[in-house]
Amino acid sequence: MTNAVFSKSDCMSHYKWGDDCYGWNFIDTSELSIKQELMPPDTSEQLHYHKHATQVFFILKGKAIFTIDGEETELKPEQGIEIKPGQKHFISNKEQSDLEFILYSYPSTKNDRINL
Repeated sequence: MTNAVFSKSDCMSHYKWGDDCYGWNFIDTSELSIKQELMPPDTSEQLHYHKHATQVFFILKGKAIFTIDGEETELKPEQGIEIKPGQKHFISNKEQSDLEFILYSYPSTKNDRINL
């Protein structure tokens, strides 16, 4: 049995989201989603939550500000955070350089995002 090896150049799909942010899907099933995402300087996403999905963010480059249930947490490279179902959250890049991170969601967030 051979294990699959992948990189951004051969990911399943590339997508654009939010305010000129980018993402690359590596695994995208109903049970699991693994993505790498990039947020340019001075960008953030909309406050939202997931009914079923747990999300784990792991910072590769830059500094992330997470607002989770009204509380801000700053993450630097090689730090991660878990967000449980029902927690209202969003991520921001308030720096002058790109923010890159890995996003692991289980189950997938397909049809499981409620914007506030």
